[in-house]
Amino acid sequence: MWVNAMTEMPSNAEFQAIQSGYDQDPSRSQSLRAAAYTETTWHQVDLQHIISKTWQWVCHVEKVREPGSFVTVDIAGKPIVIVRDRAGTLRAFYNVCKHRAHELLSGEGQTNRITCPYHAWTYKLDGGLVRAPFTETLKDFEPKTICLDQVQVEEFCGFVYVNLDDSASSLSSQSGDLETEICYWAPDIEKLTFGHRLTYGIKSNWKNVVDNFLECYHCPTAHKDFCSLVDMDTYKVTTHGIYSSHMAEAGKGANSAYDVSNATVRTHAVWWLWPNTCLMRYPGRSSMIVLNIIPAGPDRTFETYDFFLETPQPNEMEKEAIRYLDEVLQVEDIGLVESVQRGMNTPAFEQGRIVNDPEGSGKSEHAVHHFHGLVLDAYSRAAA
Repeated sequence: MWVNAMTEMPSNAEFQAIQSGYDQDPSRSQSLRAAAYTETTWHQVDLQHIISKTWQWVCHVEKVREPGSFVTVDIAGKPIVIVRDRAGTLRAFYNVCKHRAHELLSGEGQTNRITCPYHAWTYKLDGGLVRAPFTETLKDFEPKTICLDQVQVEEFCGFVYVNLDDSASSLSSQSGDLETEICYWAPDIEKLTFGHRLTYGIKSNWKNVVDNFLECYHCPTAHKDFCSLVDMDTYKVTTHGIYSSHMAEAGKGANSAYDVSNATVRTHAVWWLWPNTCLMRYPGRSSMIVLNIIPAGPDRTFETYDFFLETPQPNEMEKEAIRYLDEVLQVEDIGLVESVQRGMNTPAFEQGRIVNDPEGSGKSEHAVHHFHGLVLDAYSRAAA
């Protein structure tokens, strides 16, 4: 979905109003107001001032390890290509030809040059133009001065992220101890390989999807199988700068989700990274699941679940885990967030109270409150 630059931004009064009810103390605070989840203007603010200015997950580093390997992606409606150049440097560009704006590459793969399929303008893997057919007679035209527009790209904990904001500081510097945490719980993350993808279209605002992910207050009611997979008494949620950690031990007995009797990983370790990336390490073999929550409209979200495993093919335990996530847990969660979205579109709801446990248990909404604070900080910067 392309950002419409002509969409009118909220007024200063609307920016002030959207923050009402929120308190820095989660034990005093209301949630984000319903308008932030339902109105087109706030969706455009989300795209322009959150998604376009934050580090967005793209793929595992395995996809772009070799020189010439590339992958394409859309970020806030902007086409981006990530490529490993011949010297081994990872680069990202707007996937847009400098001649007539045609898309340069599609999908993923290997290439020696970047050639536009429209008029065959050709670029090196470092973005510099090397060939522009039939331009020899042009006046004041110097191909060597033309280069694809670069985008910030970073390898972080075995994955590739991009940021459309030229002025943004590195993900490593923004994320505090996140890299240390992930590498402690998943030391082999860079050696994992892609195993499976699940995709979903959800009739809900993306922030409702994030809200739901960030609390397990609803788990005993809505996810009874999950509550047998993990020991809810050990579930702890800790918020930090731009991420939160969600940790629990695996359940002590048999569970109704999937068989973990042969599991080598006995910890449920999950991280949410602002604004829309979720990294999950479920009980089982060594693995990492990446949930990418992609805003697709004021009341539409596109989700991908990518499973990175020890082997390209899931074993029987992982097949059961994938089946459980797809056929049980996601069905439950999608039903929840779509119901919430419908409720937010009625006059019966404006905002609700944050339920906070100062001890940081999983049955608390303090990580939701933390997310809302980051959203409102972004809205304040947009207003300024």
